[in-house]
Amino acid sequence: MGFLSKLFGRKGDEEQQKAGGMEDFMTLIRVYFQAVMASDLGITNMAALPDLRVFKATLHVPTQNNKLGLAEKARCKKMLKEIYGMSDDFTKEIEQSIRKRCKKPQDIQTYMIQFSAFSQDLLMLTGNLMKFKLRLPSIFKSAIRTMTEKTVSDIFNKNDFSDAGVMKTVVAIRQYDQKLGFSQQWITDFVYRVVMLAKKEKRPSDTDTK
Repeated sequence: MGFLSKLFGRKGDEEQQKAGGMEDFMTLIRVYFQAVMASDLGITNMAALPDLRVFKATLHVPTQNNKLGLAEKARCKKMLKEIYGMSDDFTKEIEQSIRKRCKKPQDIQTYMIQFSAFSQDLLMLTGNLMKFKLRLPSIFKSAIRTMTEKTVSDIFNKNDFSDAGVMKTVVAIRQYDQKLGFSQQWITDFVYRVVMLAKKEKRPSDTDTK
């Protein structure tokens, strides 16, 4: 998977910069967002879609039917499926979310900002709520999946969190998701994949964190 390292401009220690990791996954998600936006809204200005521009140029993806986004979306979808095991339903829901909320090019920035804030709060909170459970070895995929499903369900259905800070973040996540329209199934798939990728990545040494 060396092409991913090239695609995302990775340099330095190979152990620290693993292709197909969590950062690569998040970048491919953004590429897919931007490919859908380009194809649906007829965008031709690559400067407005920076992740898509790098993806297209690095992998030499030809423009399909003189329409930006079509071939790039298909290529990105294939990579999400083959490298990360993301289903067709996962990418389909991204398309449905964007089509309902991005009616004109000006909507793109708002959507991307909302998703960025949503994903950051979501991943921070799930990590906080799952805590020591995340120490389970990656071989216990079924147990980790079940815990992820329960945690996501709690975030959207539980209203008696004792920590005021947690409750505040829960409310913010729910508000963002009302704007984005992702299902709990999609969110569970997203969080579970990030959790599993994070468990595989090497933790920085003490010297790295100083």
